[in-house]
Amino acid sequence: MIRRAVMHRPEAIADVTINLWERVAAELISIIGEGGFQSLYSRSVHLASVTFPWLALKHPSQPTDSRFAGLKISLEGRDFTETSEASITLLTTFIDILALLIGEVLTTSILRSAWGDDALEIAAKELQI
Repeated sequence: MIRRAVMHRPEAIADVTINLWERVAAELISIIGEGGFQSLYSRSVHLASVTFPWLALKHPSQPTDSRFAGLKISLEGRDFTETSEASITLLTTFIDILALLIGEVLTTSILRSAWGDDALEIAAKELQI
């Protein structure tokens, strides 16, 4: 599902990735607050930076209006393969952590709210093929 969402527009992976993050953040911040979201996001970046060291956060507590500015800059400075794999790894890591904390059903519900039913249905159909 994440790979499909990130690769939806291959020519604009950084923009697509930031859009996905903004939508998930909006859903989660209303439930767990800015601090809770930042904690999960920072942990995900830390874990993903083992594979992609250039993802490391320089300023984990960024103002709300530029929450993902550092991520966008990091992604735009890389080639297609690195950008796509880092985006997928970071989102997957975040969602895995979230699912461990709140369960798969609630995580799926949050993702459906954030990304819409279409993204989840397309992913489910692809898995059945």
